[in-house]
Amino acid sequence: MESHHRNFSIDLLLILLLSLFFSSTTSTAATTSFSIREASIRDIQQAFMEKNLTSRQLVEFYLQEIETLNPVLRAVIELNPDALDLADKADSERIIAKGRELHGIPILLKDTIATKDKLNTTAGSYALLGSVVPRDAGVVEKLRKSGALILGKTSLSEWAYMRSFHNPKGWSARGGQGKNPYVLSGTPCGSSSGSAISVAANLVTVSLGAETHGSILCPSSHNSVVGIKPTVGLTSRAGVIPVAPRQDTIGPICRTVSDAVYVLDAIVGFDQLDAEATKAAEKYIPDGGYKQFLKKDGLAGKRIGIVRHPFFSFPQGSNISQVFEGHFDTMRRVGAVLVDNLEIEHIDIITNPGHSGELTVMKAEFKESLNIYLKELITSPVRSLANIIAFNKNHRDLEKVDKFPQDMLVAAENTHGVDGEKEKAIVEHLERLSRDGFEKLMMENKLDTIVTPGSDFAAVLAIGGYPGISVPAAYDEDNDGMPVGFCFGGLRGTEPKLIEIAYAFEQATLIRRPPSLKSTSEDDNRSITQLLASQ
Repeated sequence: MESHHRNFSIDLLLILLLSLFFSSTTSTAATTSFSIREASIRDIQQAFMEKNLTSRQLVEFYLQEIETLNPVLRAVIELNPDALDLADKADSERIIAKGRELHGIPILLKDTIATKDKLNTTAGSYALLGSVVPRDAGVVEKLRKSGALILGKTSLSEWAYMRSFHNPKGWSARGGQGKNPYVLSGTPCGSSSGSAISVAANLVTVSLGAETHGSILCPSSHNSVVGIKPTVGLTSRAGVIPVAPRQDTIGPICRTVSDAVYVLDAIVGFDQLDAEATKAAEKYIPDGGYKQFLKKDGLAGKRIGIVRHPFFSFPQGSNISQVFEGHFDTMRRVGAVLVDNLEIEHIDIITNPGHSGELTVMKAEFKESLNIYLKELITSPVRSLANIIAFNKNHRDLEKVDKFPQDMLVAAENTHGVDGEKEKAIVEHLERLSRDGFEKLMMENKLDTIVTPGSDFAAVLAIGGYPGISVPAAYDEDNDGMPVGFCFGGLRGTEPKLIEIAYAFEQATLIRRPPSLKSTSEDDNRSITQLLASQ
């Protein structure tokens, strides 16, 4: 009986919390008739035009939400002290900025994406706190030209999860443990955890993440948001703390496919500082950009492959399995052709980075590319990966810096570059796996995409530099309502097809709903209690 009363009290707290978190807007913007929460870019621009909202009101709303929610969610690692001034500037420019979708829109960036302003860029590590970057990252330069407002940096898995695979996903020394707003005790996934949490919980309009192997697709799936992992080279990596340039790519994380496409349009294109990759991918960018592919009938006539092994591991008859089968019926009903029970050659090797050799190359690339990045900083407490490892050992007084291991950093430091015979052979092996597996399957079956639940398909997309889009698809009743996305993957440069498919699926299903905080953790409930007491 005592346990029953305690749980009842927790439920009441959660109900009160939800009323605070997900009620109508409570900031300055509440004086207007426009509701910011869950608003899309198009909604916001319409409100700007009708003078129901200003950029200042929008930023003030998000700053208040971050102040309220971030002590629990730990999604935002740092805020731009100039955010309100930037909003005022955007408001003064509104008449001449007509037609620019991102003008006056706040965006949060993963804390690996450099900004030449008052914000730090640290990959979640104290080792880079106070370092000074030489310039904006290439994608940030493009965002500023589009009129977007840099609101701040998001938390992440430290060093883009390259500190240690034993550490919790979404944890960094600077940011602490990011929390999934749908199930606080569940994983937010990573490494772009804070970017996904922030848009899911309405702490910002849109965000940017970075992916090497699942770092956009996984948090997007787990936090019921849309993530686009572009073809490698479609977006510049210049000025972004690297993991493995062969696979690194920068992409949007948003609440809707249309918002993600608006952000994608703003950040794609050639960059002299990432010339080789962006020049090679420039040919894929369509005239008129990507928003022309936001078509409600985008599934009609599309050939969609279904690879069940090893991606459909849900128990037969479970609610999640039934939901996915229902989605397949919906796709057929709107004109898609589904090709079921396909198999990718050597899929069990591809999905095991240790077995495929992907991890070996990744560690060597990480050391080499990170050392180059660190040496180019204007000032920095560390200038090499070896310095970072030593910093972590020597600064145990900093919050939790010694709580979790750094074995991946050490393993990377012990590598000897990517030009060795072993590494070259592995790269050729990975290219062969892609050519004889995913590419062969796509071409032989004349597929436009392969769809899988969750984000495990990221392994296939990672090694070949292929694009993918994650769209909210379900909530797993057997797992406390944890969100699960559908991942649509395609060949290099097929973003137009993937956008058509993802948008049409989103509009046909309208699965996404705002988060409702749930927890089975006493620590989380204690945090909730403290938050309520502070209101």
